[in-house]
Amino acid sequence: MLNQFSRTELLFGKEAMELLARARVAVFGIGGVGGYVCEALCRSGVGGFDLVDDDRVCLTNLNRQIHATRATVGKLKVEAMRDRILEINPQADVRVHPCFFLPENADLFPFADDDYVVDAVDTVSAKLALVVACRQAGTPIISCMGAGNKLDPTAFRVSDIDETRVDPLARVMRHELRKRGVKKLKVVWSEEQPIRPVEDMSISCRAHCICPPGTRRHCTDRRDIPGSTAFVPAVAGLILAGEVIKDLTANVARDAAQ
Repeated sequence: MLNQFSRTELLFGKEAMELLARARVAVFGIGGVGGYVCEALCRSGVGGFDLVDDDRVCLTNLNRQIHATRATVGKLKVEAMRDRILEINPQADVRVHPCFFLPENADLFPFADDDYVVDAVDTVSAKLALVVACRQAGTPIISCMGAGNKLDPTAFRVSDIDETRVDPLARVMRHELRKRGVKKLKVVWSEEQPIRPVEDMSISCRAHCICPPGTRRHCTDRRDIPGSTAFVPAVAGLILAGEVIKDLTANVARDAAQ
């Protein structure tokens, strides 16, 4: 039967589409990267989502976050993304978790129920806790390294974290994961050297914070407020989503090739 996923089924086949419809993917961080992960997974036929983020859509998100519009400013990002997913696929099972993932609340998330986890958060402590929790649950995870302060969307690579270079976040993650006994982690990272943002207080959130009412963690709480574009985090998110789809359907593709 013809439906919104028919063009994808022409490439993946019916069995893979049925597998994706049953799959549940948890996306941690529904921002510039994570929003595009959700968008691509939903449009690819993934039927189950856990969306985790405590942030609200801000006016400054409109330059790069796919769920950010004038109509969604002030709305929880997980709710804005849920509504967008359901407009594309009303049959999707979308569970929202309006909270910030921390090592202290890792036990609240049933990682064993997820078929895949996408790490699109931007703090080292949360990333490390996510990786360790997924390893303990036996759930595949892919992590995004730094996407802020960069201009070249063609510089992204997919590899094990041991093969990364240049990226400061990947360097810290690699060191900390070794201390925790984690030797392998699939990551999306960029070969581009980060750019130092222009210091202009007239357009700085630090001088003119416009976080919506109800925001729990203000961007001004961060040591550095990164610059970003419409295309760099989007490409990172699409690459992450592509890797998830590839891994989820790997057995089907392998069987078809034999």
